[in-house]
Amino acid sequence: MTKFSSMNLAQYSAKEALSHDIPNIGSSLEVKRNKRLWGDVRSLESLQPYANPRSSYPAPDENSNGFIYAKIFGGFEKIRSSICDLVTISRLLNATLVIPEIQQSTRSKGVSYKFKSFTYLYDEEEFIISLKNDVNIVKTLPEYLKAARKRSEFPIFKPQNSASPNFYVREVLPKLMKAKVVGLIITDGGCLQSILPPSMSEFQRLRCRVGFHALQFRPEIQILGLRIVERLRASGQPFLAYHPGLVRDTLAYHGCAELYQDVHTELIQYRRAQLIKQGIINDELSVDSHMRRENGSCPLMPEEVGLLLRAIGYPPQTIIYLAGSKTFGGQRLLIPLRSLFPNLVDRTTLCSKTELFDLVGPEAPLPADIFRPPLQKSEQQLMDEWKKAGPRPRPLPPPPDRPIYQHEKEGWYAWITETDKEPGPSPMDLRNQAHRLIWDALDYIVSVEADAFIPGFNNDGSGWPDFSGLAIGQRLYERASSRTYRPDRKTIAALFNITRDDMYHPKRNWTLSAKEHLNRSLSEDGLIRQSLLSKPKSFLSHPLPECSCRIPSVETTKQVKGKDGRILYGGEEECPKWMHSARGEGAIDDKTESAEDDDDAVEQLESDATDVTSSLTSLIDHDEEWDPND
Repeated sequence: MTKFSSMNLAQYSAKEALSHDIPNIGSSLEVKRNKRLWGDVRSLESLQPYANPRSSYPAPDENSNGFIYAKIFGGFEKIRSSICDLVTISRLLNATLVIPEIQQSTRSKGVSYKFKSFTYLYDEEEFIISLKNDVNIVKTLPEYLKAARKRSEFPIFKPQNSASPNFYVREVLPKLMKAKVVGLIITDGGCLQSILPPSMSEFQRLRCRVGFHALQFRPEIQILGLRIVERLRASGQPFLAYHPGLVRDTLAYHGCAELYQDVHTELIQYRRAQLIKQGIINDELSVDSHMRRENGSCPLMPEEVGLLLRAIGYPPQTIIYLAGSKTFGGQRLLIPLRSLFPNLVDRTTLCSKTELFDLVGPEAPLPADIFRPPLQKSEQQLMDEWKKAGPRPRPLPPPPDRPIYQHEKEGWYAWITETDKEPGPSPMDLRNQAHRLIWDALDYIVSVEADAFIPGFNNDGSGWPDFSGLAIGQRLYERASSRTYRPDRKTIAALFNITRDDMYHPKRNWTLSAKEHLNRSLSEDGLIRQSLLSKPKSFLSHPLPECSCRIPSVETTKQVKGKDGRILYGGEEECPKWMHSARGEGAIDDKTESAEDDDDAVEQLESDATDVTSSLTSLIDHDEEWDPND
């Protein structure tokens, strides 16, 4: 029947499905948005971005102490965080910074000749011009020093991400002044501790100027990223960005292998064994993943995030942008989320292949991965092996190993079927690692510009910077009142344990509890909790109070201090007067907005009443022991 059918198959396109679900897509018609789902957080509106120097801030000395060059290893998050630390250290040591080398692109074979390592991702000219009043920056070492670097004549340091300023003043500065050149190799996603003494607040603000202003993506990436945002908002409806945070290294670090129950479990365990051997983990290989999940150490799975969003009140037609260049586990994990929210899209569904590969540029072709069967042994070799086999009688030799053919391999984990040892990355793997930097950059632009953002895994405690943490930090800096959810994974795990057997038909009390927790995570309570968890590990994930100011308001702000007595929230300075006037212009429509909020409140109550009715009906249908109090 299939063989003789003359009907053509219909090709599925997520972009066409999106326009089908949202009829107004492509028009300029504004859709009224529900402020209880998309509105700004009123309690944080007084926070404004202000990373300018506060006190006397001299320009960098032309006669510096020497040059600092650096090699940065790691993905998008580690690169961005490390560059901010490098600029801060160069200012601290009065050194000239050489544009850092991004090893993720230089190690790749056949990357486009149009780009160097730094320019593959960022705008080099903008980086130098933006920081001309902070640090002296050059593109390369002077010619008379390049040959000495090739001969490894200069001292090289491998600092940790928790290195203190005293380490650089006492250990690095003397060798810098003597040799005039010092090299740094950065592998941990940073080379300077996150929290600095209060006397070094200007260095913290320098970090903000680097991370939020100077580090601009090259124009081609910025244009396509903003084009994706325009396409998401073409219907006039807001959209939500979601980053799963499912990364193999992080999952192995926390021992979350049992959450998968497939080949990915073996891959996570293999990586965890490597981390233990390297001394990064001081723990057992086999741990109880479900206990780790209850402690909040494992990520929220996409299915759980979808159920939480439905509990808050987001309708099934909500547009959700899936960020992240790679989700460990593949599309299989996203099936439940896609069933709850059919308008789940990513860069591949909103951009054509031409648009994406134009960012990569012309690349040299790689040799094809052609399967080569093992060489057959000659009769003489077989005879020699027979003679050397030992005295007779002997058991029959085992049957020869059947080769694993190319069509039997599945994805990038095919090595499991062939060997117990993971092979090194192939040229194609190295090239894909470089491509992921660009895909992460696009997703970062969309995540920062999104009307709402929810992370699947951040503040994991590993000490490595994460994508969600950086996106949350920039959203907090640029517009603190933007709708950013900061869920407590430990609390969420306890909630799901209550309704694990009936997740799709939860009781009304459970829905209210989940909604209350997520709404509180938007406000000062969630921000304060995040400051206690994220700032000790990554300053860019919580750049308060150093990089913000506060417009005076009637409401009083409570101060929160860390374990060392430093203010983590509530210690912001008062904003300059020109910010007050700009704020006053925006406050004219407050009465109109409050009236709209009242209308939204009535609509929300009506929708809640409808939800109660449908929830009760489903509970009566599915729960024989229904409690009327629920």
